[in-house]
Amino acid sequence: MKELREIIGKNLTTLRLESKMTQAELAEKLNYTDKSVSKWENGDAMPPVDTLKSLADLYGVTLDYLVTENPDEGFRDNIYSAKENNLNKLIITLLATSLVWLIATLLYVYAISLAGISFWQVFIYAVPVTAIVLIVFNGIWGKRIFTFILISVLVWTILLSVYIFFLENNPWAIFIIGVPLQIATVLWMQLKPKRKPNRNK
Repeated sequence: MKELREIIGKNLTTLRLESKMTQAELAEKLNYTDKSVSKWENGDAMPPVDTLKSLADLYGVTLDYLVTENPDEGFRDNIYSAKENNLNKLIITLLATSLVWLIATLLYVYAISLAGISFWQVFIYAVPVTAIVLIVFNGIWGKRIFTFILISVLVWTILLSVYIFFLENNPWAIFIIGVPLQIATVLWMQLKPKRKPNRNK
């Protein structure tokens, strides 16, 4: 029988390829180096138990699946595939953002129907709120680059919302504030998260 770490390595490789991820992308999600991921998949080292659990959750399998040699399809009958898991995450995110736009639409309809006011600005205000929702969900299961993009969108749409709110005063200078904020966001993106060392040599 193969050594346990070789079995785990083979299963991890298969699952990663099914998920269409590179070793570097997986390493970023787990806050490890791609060298550590390579060692796991080659059977040269074994991930810590807590990392194995994170990998199982990421791929939508159980720990038993990861440590079983040549697991057959029946083994996963009641388990979400990684693709199904990602689809569920996308649907949950879209539902949350849809709620934001539903509320914005209701406010617009209320204003135009009962108050006779065309409150079109509410759709502008909904954009930064949407960005906040997406930042939260992306922080849970997304990629860092998307967080950077969403924070940039948040900064500029908040400034745009403030500009529109005080439109009569034409406060164009408000956008100058966005420059240092954008620079700060770019600098934050350059920070590298501390990588966890491989504890199995």
